[in-house]
Amino acid sequence: MKTEISAPARKAWMSLLAQADEAELSRLWHAFNHSPDFDWLRPPEAGGVMVRGRMGGSGAPFNLGEMTVTRCALTLADGTVGHAYVQGRSKPKAEIAAKVDALMQTEAAQNLRQAVLEPLQQVQQARKEARAARAAATKVEFFTMVRGED
Repeated sequence: MKTEISAPARKAWMSLLAQADEAELSRLWHAFNHSPDFDWLRPPEAGGVMVRGRMGGSGAPFNLGEMTVTRCALTLADGTVGHAYVQGRSKPKAEIAAKVDALMQTEAAQNLRQAVLEPLQQVQQARKEARAARAAATKVEFFTMVRGED
């Protein structure tokens, strides 16, 4: 049975799934031990997308380059649709991400959030903090000395 979800909440978990390490996502998914019956709307397929950037985050957009992504879409037995777009060519990761997306729209959402999404969020946060710590170690502070002149 479908539950109402907000667009920002769905965007957040889909982003988390897309950025997750494949091995960690797979481990958590298999530990969750709930693989629903589903039919493919679009089986996993790899392709390329153009990545666009902006100078300074607000300048004119420009084409940065291409990136490989795998996408898929599925529908659960109750009609709930799950989508996934993940970086790279991993069909298993895209399949798991689509299943999680679909199940997050059902009553299984709370259990799935605790078993899969929250641990992924913790791993992502730890990775972010470790990267920030490595960057902080290279920080250089500049200062100006007063030369005694007015």
